[in-house]
Amino acid sequence: MAKLELLQTLTGHKGIVWNVSWHPLGKMFASCGEDKIIKLWSKEGEHWVMKTVLVDGHQRTIREVSWSPCGNFLASASFDGTTAIWDKKSGQFECNATLEGHENEVKSVAWSPSGQLLATCGRDKSVWVWEVAGDDEYVCEAVLNIHNQDVKKVAWHPSSDILASASYDNTVKMYKEDQLDNDWACIATLQSHESTVWSLVFDKTGKRLATCSDDKTIKIWQEYNADNQEGVIVANKDSIWKCVCTLSGYHTRCVYDITWCHTTGLIATACGDDIIRVFKEVDNSDPNAPSFDLICTKPNAHSQDVNCVQWNPSGNQELISCSDDGEIKVWKFTED
Repeated sequence: MAKLELLQTLTGHKGIVWNVSWHPLGKMFASCGEDKIIKLWSKEGEHWVMKTVLVDGHQRTIREVSWSPCGNFLASASFDGTTAIWDKKSGQFECNATLEGHENEVKSVAWSPSGQLLATCGRDKSVWVWEVAGDDEYVCEAVLNIHNQDVKKVAWHPSSDILASASYDNTVKMYKEDQLDNDWACIATLQSHESTVWSLVFDKTGKRLATCSDDKTIKIWQEYNADNQEGVIVANKDSIWKCVCTLSGYHTRCVYDITWCHTTGLIATACGDDIIRVFKEVDNSDPNAPSFDLICTKPNAHSQDVNCVQWNPSGNQELISCSDDGEIKVWKFTED
């Protein structure tokens, strides 16, 4: 039997905790929420403790935090319309850059795998790509107005500068920079969800993408290159993305977040029914029509909506979650 064991419940935020983000080494994480504060947590012995509180970066709710791949920078996206970049060059974490441009709430922020690019998105329906131009200098590379509704989430491909965004318009868009004219363009639209796409995550290869939605489903998408062996027609493009699996009937309310472990291949979801679920791809399942089993269900994981789940990037099967109930929980996944 697979199970999620609660290791620790962390309190300290006032109001909703929107997001938790692991440091790349998995020995520390950041949390943020309605109280306009970022908290940094790390382990002392067997217990997680709050080490640092970052204040005065934002005027309103902080919706998401994201660590740079090098682990030296933390970006925070806020409903005040700005994205703050924090570092501790001075010896302690300080906000040393503020990115402005979105008309209103910034919903998500993500660093590219090289750490040279940053993406943000928001309620103004736009996706922005920023380039790191030097110490505390960030230049807007592109403003992509492709979605026709609020953009909920941005995520980068794990090894190349391909960006994906999820929106209230029920679609996922992918973007890439054209090497000839240096312009960013939409290279794919993924349509299959019947309601808002809340979150998305690539697998470790970057050839698959998992999305979660207000339609209570999870969808797995696969990329097919022009020279694919499966006979999938790719017309006038480098590749296309195709939905190869829909997981329905498991979630009873909106699925707010999804995380795909790059070590184990396990998928975990955060849902409005207060449950955390873990899915595993069936052994020897057809890669072009994969099957996933629900192997673990944690009812009442939180007392209200689960907003975010994240596997520890070290691959140690630790999972963190946060909720409208104001709590952060650290879990250990085990499979007998």
